[in-house]
Amino acid sequence: MNKPGPDTMNNDTICALSTPSGTGAIAVVRISGKESLAIARGLFHPANKQLSFETMESHRQYYGEIRDDGKVLDEVLLCYFKAPHSYTGEDSVEISCHGSEYVQRRLVELLLANGCRLAEPGEYTMRAFLNGKMDLSQAEAVADLIASESKTAHRLAINQMRGGFSKKIAELRAQLLDFVSLIELELDFSEEDVEFADRTKLYQLLTELKQELAGLINSFRYGNVIKQGIPVAIIGKPNVGKSTLLNALLNEEKAIVSDIPGTTRDSIEDTIVIEGYRFRFVDTAGLRRSEDHIESLGIERTYEKIRQAAIILYICDMGSADPESLEDVLNEFRNYIQDKDKHFILVGNKIDLLAEAPAHLQEILELETVFVSAKRKENIHLLAETLVSKVKEYSLSDQVVVSSSRHFEALNKAFEAIEQVEEGFKQDLPTDLIATDLRQALHHLGSITGEVTTDEILGNIFGKFCIGK
Repeated sequence: MNKPGPDTMNNDTICALSTPSGTGAIAVVRISGKESLAIARGLFHPANKQLSFETMESHRQYYGEIRDDGKVLDEVLLCYFKAPHSYTGEDSVEISCHGSEYVQRRLVELLLANGCRLAEPGEYTMRAFLNGKMDLSQAEAVADLIASESKTAHRLAINQMRGGFSKKIAELRAQLLDFVSLIELELDFSEEDVEFADRTKLYQLLTELKQELAGLINSFRYGNVIKQGIPVAIIGKPNVGKSTLLNALLNEEKAIVSDIPGTTRDSIEDTIVIEGYRFRFVDTAGLRRSEDHIESLGIERTYEKIRQAAIILYICDMGSADPESLEDVLNEFRNYIQDKDKHFILVGNKIDLLAEAPAHLQEILELETVFVSAKRKENIHLLAETLVSKVKEYSLSDQVVVSSSRHFEALNKAFEAIEQVEEGFKQDLPTDLIATDLRQALHHLGSITGEVTTDEILGNIFGKFCIGK
């Protein structure tokens, strides 16, 4: 049986459990569609015998019972949302029952038996989009909000869900649309050789659009790491305390700690939220030459993690670190140290073993350095503060931030199309060719908010949602 598509699914009344499955205090079952109230009427018996379904008010809760073949299944609260003032824009009903798995399952079975269809993943939000309650980028933000695990990821999702990103795209698209209309008008009068679009103003607009798009495209670097978690690679030679540091940061014994060099042969990953920022720490294999095939594979993966990291913590043993070894570090990782997209922090470990400050301290301080004792958890808070300060350098204050790979790709394509328009004018190409590139730019911007879309795109986006949302 084929899944219902966007053109047909609005004809059905759907239902699903909208709270996570399992035993809890309460569970919420959601119904949406034109028959929502009629189907609920067959199962719900209000405690107030004078209550009439015809006069039931929207956005009010009513107490009563759900009956199964004349017997009470559960005492519930029913809330009716009259179209278009609901999440989906349709008549909707939400039933709050007790969290018994049996009650949840049986309630859904009764709804299905009385005319509902089980909702597809993301179908409620898709209906909200199709009924004009939100645009496509706002709908995607709903999934991001559900998945957010930190204050900053939550803030990004809320801003997008409330239309901050949509407004910016609409502004860019409206400016471009005015000139596209004039160019199209020129094509209608091509035989008369007239120009309706002021080329000077168009050049200026294209320049401004490129600047705006470039800003949005560049913000993806920040938005993506906030959404996914900031990747931090913990690297260094064997036995300098990398695993001990990871355990100290996580405040648990996640990694095996041993005096034997090469204990960590593969990457160990875990996450922690510090001041609202989610960090993904990776404890890597020690950097050294090894004849051990397994350890060598681990070291190869270490370099891969270094390439992927936004922050690199290079751990050194303060008791054995010397200017020559630090110079080797500088030479080996100079590209990463100078990479503006990465932050390289030297972590001087095992300070608890030092009787006095090392003579070569000045050379060490040429790199950004934090001194800690991972074993005793000394100065771990200073390292955490340093990590947060690095992320804040990415921050774009209240500017619109792109966090979706789909949006990032669409913005890049729109940018390329505008560059093609500029090149077309420079080469004095025919107006119809320039108009094609302008339409492409409009198309890619429109695909972000859903003004231009296909069933395939919608299926891709909403298929990743959970059932019930």
